[in-house]
Parts: sequence; C-alpha cells; structure tokens
Amino acid sequence: MQYVKGLNKYRDDGRSAVTFGKFDGLHRGHQELVRTVKELGEKEDVSSIVCAFDMNQRNVLMTKEERLLHLENEVDYLVDCAFTKEFMEISAEDFIRDIIKGVFHAEFVVVGTDFRFGYGKRGDIHMLAAYEKACGYELIVIEKKRYQDRIISSTYIKETLKEGAVSKAERMLGYGYGISGIVEPGRKLGRTLGFPTLNVLWPEGKLVPPRGVYLCRAYIDGRSYNGISNIGVKPTVSDEEKVRIESFLFEYNADAYGKEVMFELIEYVRPEQKFRGKEELKANVDRNIAYGKKYFGIK
Repeated sequence: MQYVKGLNKYRDDGRSAVTFGKFDGLHRGHQELVRTVKELGEKEDVSSIVCAFDMNQRNVLMTKEERLLHLENEVDYLVDCAFTKEFMEISAEDFIRDIIKGVFHAEFVVVGTDFRFGYGKRGDIHMLAAYEKACGYELIVIEKKRYQDRIISSTYIKETLKEGAVSKAERMLGYGYGISGIVEPGRKLGRTLGFPTLNVLWPEGKLVPPRGVYLCRAYIDGRSYNGISNIGVKPTVSDEEKVRIESFLFEYNADAYGKEVMFELIEYVRPEQKFRGKEELKANVDRNIAYGKKYFGIK
C-alpha cells in the first residue's frame, strides 16, 4: 500500500475504486467499505483507494500510524486529505468533477448511506447518483452496520469506551481497542516488587478509556501474550500527568525496551487507585495478577 499525504500528491492516472470518510477507528462499518473497494480493485483491475478526511480531532479512536497498520495489504492507496478551509469550501459539484473524476479517475465510488460532501454538506448519495452517467462512474452504496439495534459509529464506540465497556467496543470495532507504541524505560518499581512491567506512553489525541486496571493482550516480536495493564499516571508512586499503559505480561521474560508493542484491552477490572504505600500497592497488584491468571487459565 502507498501512503499519499494530500490530494495534490496523488499521481496515478489509472482507473480506481475509491471510498471516502473520516475512518476514525476503522470499525466494522468502515471495514465493509474497505473490503468492497479491495474486491473491486482485484476483480476490475483498478486501483483501490481509501481517501481519509483528516479532521484533526481530539479523542480519536485511532492514530494515523495505527490506521496505516490496519490498512496495510488491504488497499493500493491510503490518501490523507487535510480538512482545510479551502477544501471545506469546494462545492459538491466540484468535488465530483475535480476530485472523484479529476484526481481519482473513479470507475467506482463506494460510500455509506449517510455520506455527505461539499460546501455546506450539500452533496449526498442522491447527488452522486445523479452524476453517475455524466461522470462515468458506478455508485455503490453500503448499508450501515448495526449493533444492538443502533448504527455502529465512532460516536457510539466512544460512548461505549468512556464507560469502560471494552468488550462491547471490540464487537463494534472488529478488533480489540488499544494502542501501539515503543516500550520506554520506567522506574523499575514493578521489577523490585516482583512484577516487571512494560511502559508505553499513551498517544496524544487518542481517546483514553477510564483510568484503571484492564486485562490485556499484547503483541510483541510476532507473538501474543496475555497480561494485566494499568492505564493512568501511577498516583501511588508518581506526580507525573502523562498517561501511560503499564503492563505485566504472563509468560514473557525478555527485555522489551525499545521494541514496538501493540496492546488490546479485553476487560475493565477496576478504577485507578492511590494506595497508602508500596506494600498495599503490591498486595493489590498480586490480587489483579491472580484474577488475570484465573481468567486466562494460567497456573
């Protein structure tokens, strides 16, 4: 897959199947759009493209780096489209003529039922259908995915994560919510207390679920490990405000400093707490580890 930063940097003049959207989280609804353009690309011998509108939002479900990882080997191009003032002022008609046809030479346009575009969000699937013959593309509209009688959306998933319901969020995302990052040297307190941990800084701008203890799964060096994580600022031993995920992985004994690791959250165990001292902290962590081992069937 080729990553293209900006519409003006896209140079392929061949035919394409393209889908548009914010793609915050790449949930199951987004995955259906991606799967459709991928299948069209393979079947019709056209380039498959995801054009993602970069809204520069806070509390996103997925960083740009994570989106790249999720889309690798799925489509031919990921085009990052900055949501600038100039872009927002493009008329719906010009969006069709200048971007869908002019930039992407689209043979197929794949969107969800509520897709809106152009200045004032005038454009919709009905306008796309009206221009279909004149602009020489085929419009494919994908129905929304639903979960518990509600449309799956980034908003719904964010509401769910803010409640700590990570397993419910996973059913809508199609994968476990978490982060990827580089393991940093910590204060080595966990090692002195008998549970060495991996520390990763929480990505700036990405939604933080309720601070506290979670069961987790970590992927490192091509293998997966079950474990238990704390998301927060370690109030018992630190006054730092930066949020980190600190994880103890069962059956992992290697040195992970400097390595990239991906964490998926499985279950919310309890809120973050400030203990009276290291002994109380250790006793609580021991209980969390025992719970985790029982959950994963580890003796």
